[in-house]
Amino acid sequence: MTTTSSTKQQTLAAPLTFSGKGLHTGVKVTMTVNPAPEDHGIVFRRVDLEGQPMIPALCEYVTDTSRGTTIEIDGVRISTIEHIMSALWTMGCDNALIDIDNTETPIMDGSAKAYAEGIGQVGLVEQNAERRYYEVREKQVYTIPEKGVAIVLYPDEEYTVSVHVDYNSKVVGNQYAVLTPEDDYATKIANCRTFVFLHELEPLFKMNLIKGGDLDNAIVVVENPVSDEQLEHLKSIFNKQDIRVTGGYLNNLELRANNELARHKLLDLLGDFALLGMRIKGRVWATRPGHFANTEFMKQIHTTIRREGVKPRFKYNARIAPVYDTNEIREMLPHRFPFLMVDRIFHIDGTSIGGIKNITANEPFFQGHFPEEPVMPGVLIVEAMAQCGGILALSQAEEKGNYSTYFLRIDNVRFKHKVTPGDTLQLECELGAPMRRGIAQMVCKAFVAGTLVCEAELMAQIVKNKE
Repeated sequence: MTTTSSTKQQTLAAPLTFSGKGLHTGVKVTMTVNPAPEDHGIVFRRVDLEGQPMIPALCEYVTDTSRGTTIEIDGVRISTIEHIMSALWTMGCDNALIDIDNTETPIMDGSAKAYAEGIGQVGLVEQNAERRYYEVREKQVYTIPEKGVAIVLYPDEEYTVSVHVDYNSKVVGNQYAVLTPEDDYATKIANCRTFVFLHELEPLFKMNLIKGGDLDNAIVVVENPVSDEQLEHLKSIFNKQDIRVTGGYLNNLELRANNELARHKLLDLLGDFALLGMRIKGRVWATRPGHFANTEFMKQIHTTIRREGVKPRFKYNARIAPVYDTNEIREMLPHRFPFLMVDRIFHIDGTSIGGIKNITANEPFFQGHFPEEPVMPGVLIVEAMAQCGGILALSQAEEKGNYSTYFLRIDNVRFKHKVTPGDTLQLECELGAPMRRGIAQMVCKAFVAGTLVCEAELMAQIVKNKE
């Protein structure tokens, strides 16, 4: 499904520019997709407006889903973003800055084919930061019963999407489409075009939509016989004299797949689900999905994520050998029993670190805190985070054992849950800014079983030990 199985974030290797007209506005538009730094996400920038306002491609900014997905902040909007979002996200691009000079993305041929081909040509580059995942732990459902819409998200280790469409149409029939991690999105899904039923055209025109729609960028499904009068009307609408109906489609259309309509609905769903802003580990089953249902479901999940709180960035596996074990940690830190608060380091890169502290009933501080109800002192949780952050800072020193770290400041400390015997503290620290003159600013978090128990912003200084 994606271009890599890496858990690291990716961005484009070079900018990509697309030009065309908007499906609903009909206006000419140029859109350039630029590489962006890690943790940037996908963000649109209106370069035609004063101040070049930016809109993150996130579900909380969705304001309209009438025949497309629109995001908006303070009256500035970008519409029909689902195709470019589908291609970028599904092919593995996590970070991009999209410069656009009008209100709507170019429709191209009604699919994501041009976008997918462009991404494939320039390629992607891996970044240092880890991807963020939403791991589905229990079945979640979104339904609109009166419209026969149902989207179900099941727990799974991989992202698999299945779509079923049934419009009670003798032309379309029942169609199914599936995308698994082994499938090639660019060839299986990206080239499938948007579609509309003939009876929907007139209302859409009256709603001032599909001004840029034509028979080159949309499939028109014809359910019933068309009179000569209707054909003449269609000729005037599309400004095209050679219009005919063959096999239930306007203009003897050749489908790119026998289930092209279901595949396009899957394409749209992928683009709308990308607005969650993190990748999903789960299996999707969708019946008659649409932009409204897709984005409302993502808003529902977004609310769930906020309610559940911050989750660990890194996944700890006790079966994998640590980056630093206890003995190696002792060589870096001056702390000794009973004040050494880090047992192992399982992740480290240039800007972040993940460590583990196992809390046992034999910890000496439980003797007085509190004998009848043992609770780990909050200051020691902060100390554990600080030691983990100290290892991150010291890992960049040439002579690791010859330096120590000392607190300069502790800000915004929050304790969320108590820590008791039997818990395993997962410690995560990230540099808030590049280290300068031995000063490290870090954002630190501590988790137990995936639940945030403490967070703080720390500042420390690396000092060379006296000989």
